[in-house]
Amino acid sequence: MDIKIELIIVGQLFVAFLLGAIIGFEREKHGNAAGIRTYAAVTLGAALFTLIGVHSPDATASGRIVANIVTGIGFLGAGIIYKDSTKGLTLGLTTASTVWAAAAIGVAVAYNMYIIAVAATAVIYFLLALHHFHWYIHLKDKWSKTQNHKDNE
Repeated sequence: MDIKIELIIVGQLFVAFLLGAIIGFEREKHGNAAGIRTYAAVTLGAALFTLIGVHSPDATASGRIVANIVTGIGFLGAGIIYKDSTKGLTLGLTTASTVWAAAAIGVAVAYNMYIIAVAATAVIYFLLALHHFHWYIHLKDKWSKTQNHKDNE
């Protein structure tokens, strides 16, 4: 492989790493276990696997690799989700779903879809930060009171 192409690939890997780190930063600053390292590794890994497929002489390799990334990250997500039977809670759903989306961001970078990757990163960051906005907390409390009122009728 030409060194120029490899340097372009390194640049793409850096972009994927950076976008994953941005998502992970939001998680880490609020004390979540999956933070910068997890999200950056997922986006970087997804981009790397996809780039290997894109630059493979096998024309179908890229599609097969992306399909397996979706499956593999789904398996990782299944390990993140757990049920606390004592409290009746299911935990880890947000982390699992955003790790899955972070892998898609890595794939988008590998396919040179930078605007889509940056937009997806911004939306995921917003979704993760949503529960820190006062207007959202107020709205959620209002929904909860409405639901409790309906349940008591």
